[in-house]
Amino acid sequence: MFVAKASGGAPPPLTGNISWLPNNSDRNTILGTAMQKLAILGGKPVRTKPFSPWPQYTQADVDRIVRVVESRHWGGFPVPSKHAGEFAARFAELHGAKYGLCLANGTIALLAAIQALGLKFGDEIIVPAYTWDGTAIAVLQAGCIPVFADVDPDTYCLDPKAVRAAITPRTRAIMPVHIAMRFADMEALQAIARAHDLLIIEDCAHAHGGRFQGKGAGAAGGAGCFSFQESKLMTAGEGGLVLTNRLDCYEALQSIINCGRPSLTDKFERKVLGANYRMTELQAALLLGQLDALPELCQRRTHHASVLSKALGTLPHLRPLPAQPGLERETLYHYIFQYRPTGTAPSRDLFVAALDAEGIPCDGRFYEPVYRSDLFYVTPENCPQLMLGRDEPIHYSACRCPISERAAYEESVWLPQFLLIGDEADMHDITQAIQKVVSNLGELAKADPKLAGLKACSRALRAKMERVKNY
Repeated sequence: MFVAKASGGAPPPLTGNISWLPNNSDRNTILGTAMQKLAILGGKPVRTKPFSPWPQYTQADVDRIVRVVESRHWGGFPVPSKHAGEFAARFAELHGAKYGLCLANGTIALLAAIQALGLKFGDEIIVPAYTWDGTAIAVLQAGCIPVFADVDPDTYCLDPKAVRAAITPRTRAIMPVHIAMRFADMEALQAIARAHDLLIIEDCAHAHGGRFQGKGAGAAGGAGCFSFQESKLMTAGEGGLVLTNRLDCYEALQSIINCGRPSLTDKFERKVLGANYRMTELQAALLLGQLDALPELCQRRTHHASVLSKALGTLPHLRPLPAQPGLERETLYHYIFQYRPTGTAPSRDLFVAALDAEGIPCDGRFYEPVYRSDLFYVTPENCPQLMLGRDEPIHYSACRCPISERAAYEESVWLPQFLLIGDEADMHDITQAIQKVVSNLGELAKADPKLAGLKACSRALRAKMERVKNY
């Protein structure tokens, strides 16, 4: 059941006016929902039933874990261990990469990839401003310097034009992040990298199984890094993986994560100061089942995302992300749409709080521009590379990326992926709830802004109060 956008001209005003609704058999149902009082203002929520739980598992997963426990080999040594080696090889094949290696988590995957590709202390790596803090923090932990560039307004991924503007004589790499349901323009970024002799390290924490512009996620650059944290599309609770087509990188990775021990092939005989970043066999055993389940879950998410986009495309004041040419196999960590009201309107944070109160888990401040994040605690004392060869240290307080800031504080609405793995009734409830909030924006605009509550707080502050959420 969908509604039609008003034909021509501006969207309807934010007064609770529902004249834009279609005159068809669904009109009474939509009117009934639209005219109800918002749950955040004391009304009845559209949905009280929980959505599909996450993570998902099967009896086969339990049986596999039991076998690992009974084997008494739970750790990650030797590298690659049995289950971790099998999983990495299958995951690499899925994405069209030659090599894959499992690690402790996604941030460590980025750190190890930077080290394996030979980047040095003080080298600059261009990263999107709109991403999780871990992308930039891994760069700092490797001794390099993150340089923030803005994102594309249609994808929220790194904008090639902004990348070109951010290049300096110190730039050595680009780290695109594939965000939620869209990919960075890898062909454009590769052209820039070739012109300036730069490496590319893909952050694919949201892109498990995706394929774009003829390449699998993580297989287009020097290395591609994945996370298996509990909210991700595949999970072992925690975990990470690096894909690469370069044997020198793969050998170095094996040594870096395995206390400096030589790789299996050791063709390049590279010596490194290693650490223990190995994945356990218990994690790898879970991931084998996650890999088996991925195709069906991806298909379900893709179908339901198309249902939502069709529905939301008919509503005023909202904009689904446009289709992305070249996206051959979709991957949806979150479904994102844009809140773009006209006239007097409640804040995006209050909109999201109202939608959440209707029983639809969602967020707006899922990401902030990293340079404004409470978690991005960076000083010349804890990151001395910021002073290297400079009269004054780098000051991130001077950063301005307007599209990233608009996405973070005014526009983006994030629906977690587990909302998309249920049935059509779930999509109906999501659509009804969004319709209800949109139809009552006028009333919501008059409400106390403090009703936004936690939705107006940074994710760093929320961590003290939201202890049970895994997304």
